[in-house]
Amino acid sequence: MKSRRQRTNRLFTLLFLIICLLCGCIHRPDKPSVFPEGAYSRDQGASEDPEQYRVNAGKAQEDFEALCQTLFKNELSQSYLTLHYSLTDPESYGITDYSKTFGDFSLEAMKESEKEQEQLREDLAAINPKYLTDSQRLTYRILAKAMEYELLAEGLELYYQPLAPSTGVQAQLPILLTEFTFYRKEDVEDYLTLLSDIDSYYQQILDFEKEKAAAGLFMTDACVDEIVEECGAYLLPPDQNLMSSGFDRRVDAMEELTEEEKADFKARNLTVLAEHFIPAYERLLQGLTELKGSCTNEKGLCYDPEGKEYFEYLVKSSIGTTYDTMDDLKEAIEARINHDLLSIAQVLKDCPDVLDQMDQYGFAETEPEGILELLKKETARDFPEIVSYSYVTKFVPEELQQSLSPAFFLVPPMNLYDNCVIYINPGSSSGAQTLFTTLAHEGIPGHLYQNVYFLSNCDSNIRKILSFLGYSEGWASYVENYCYTVNNGLSPELGQILACNASATLGLHALMDLNINYYGWDEAQVGEYLKQYFDLEQSDVISTIYHVMKNDPSNYMAYYVGYLEIVTMRDRAQEILKDKFQIKEFHRFLLDIGPAPFTVIEPYFEAWVESYR
Repeated sequence: MKSRRQRTNRLFTLLFLIICLLCGCIHRPDKPSVFPEGAYSRDQGASEDPEQYRVNAGKAQEDFEALCQTLFKNELSQSYLTLHYSLTDPESYGITDYSKTFGDFSLEAMKESEKEQEQLREDLAAINPKYLTDSQRLTYRILAKAMEYELLAEGLELYYQPLAPSTGVQAQLPILLTEFTFYRKEDVEDYLTLLSDIDSYYQQILDFEKEKAAAGLFMTDACVDEIVEECGAYLLPPDQNLMSSGFDRRVDAMEELTEEEKADFKARNLTVLAEHFIPAYERLLQGLTELKGSCTNEKGLCYDPEGKEYFEYLVKSSIGTTYDTMDDLKEAIEARINHDLLSIAQVLKDCPDVLDQMDQYGFAETEPEGILELLKKETARDFPEIVSYSYVTKFVPEELQQSLSPAFFLVPPMNLYDNCVIYINPGSSSGAQTLFTTLAHEGIPGHLYQNVYFLSNCDSNIRKILSFLGYSEGWASYVENYCYTVNNGLSPELGQILACNASATLGLHALMDLNINYYGWDEAQVGEYLKQYFDLEQSDVISTIYHVMKNDPSNYMAYYVGYLEIVTMRDRAQEILKDKFQIKEFHRFLLDIGPAPFTVIEPYFEAWVESYR
């Protein structure tokens, strides 16, 4: 038997987080709890004639709705894949003019998008938000803040990373294509047209990577090697390719097709795979290999000429954090980690026997369906009810298990939100012991629950397609942590220790992300810190942490800082409201207001707290 000290140290083994596959999505319902009396109340002004106010308000509200509808159509028309994943019937939403391609991925297209954003800022500025409804004004503030953050990226287009191990386009696009739903015969035709565009699309990405290389901003050779290795599954012959077997299953399930039509579609798919899909990957990987040696920075993002500025943009645009500076944010992260470690120490002091449970513990349910049903039951008390919905769990194909995350949730179409898919990767190194909390993150009350709740209460199309990673991953990380402490088969003390350990581990990853990509830590400094404060000396673990953070800047920040914003709000509400605080109503507030920058959410939260005093 190992000593208690040895077992305590094992708590801080660094775990790598689940990267969710989100393809577009979200919004908030118009409920009184979001807009308590006095929260951003409209100031009609004593000098304004009531009739004139009514006329001005009517026009402003009409203009804003028209602007949102135009933006909604334009955004979804950029890529047919995005459009199909967002809507099952675009025509019913007035979207009839779109090309069946992956869109335009080029530096020129990015610069053109910046001009469109400037026009959007001007259009928003022309509307006085005091005349809008409460719901419209929230959307207005979200759009205005998003545009403010996007200004930070102007001139930094070549810092964008479309390709990255596991999380890049090359890894995620095939799984999206294998889940491309055929609602009708025309969808199969459109899919084959879309798939035929992949070689053009990947050529644009490769051309972009060449421009990055010319500017000294290309990825490391190790990144290239990892991408090449994980894409090997897509180079198999058409009849052995994952893209063939998945297509055949979906076509066979279509009752409206004759056997002749099914055979024809299958044959045409093999042709497209042979002439477009496989060559697209071959040329992409060959082009990346030829660019090896172009990397000029083997360290964190901050060592690139404008890397610190780009990192700040990534953090602000994905999270909209309420912390004013990176220094403030670092201090808050360190404080929360210390809080979690002290909490663990207190539990161990009060209940030292809990250490004996750590050698071997298990959750009450271990199979996906059983876990999700238990979570549904155990979270009903503290989370609002959602409308009827269905979901299926699927396993990542063996060919992709080494290149995809431990699990991910596919956001359903906004008008068909009751059919959800959670993918589980049985080949992940995370292991079966983490499946319970992984499904809390991806399923209930995580991504699946939050999306179904939001989409089922939606009153704004544009908000359904706005995505803020800090909010969505912050929520999923928060409820994942919460589910350590439900009636799940663990003792309350062990559940609390594991929850605090998971929080501290995620915080540590975010801190390393910040230190490497903003403050410029090298691998040796990361190793020294982890050895000094966490007694971690395994060089392979330290090296992995360093390279993962360096290759995907701000990703862990989005997960943890979103989580940090939520727990900080919860703790503040508990401190102020004391016995009046109700966790279910706090959750309802966050779910109702929906995905948004936390800078937008914060004043609504303050007003919500005041309404309960």
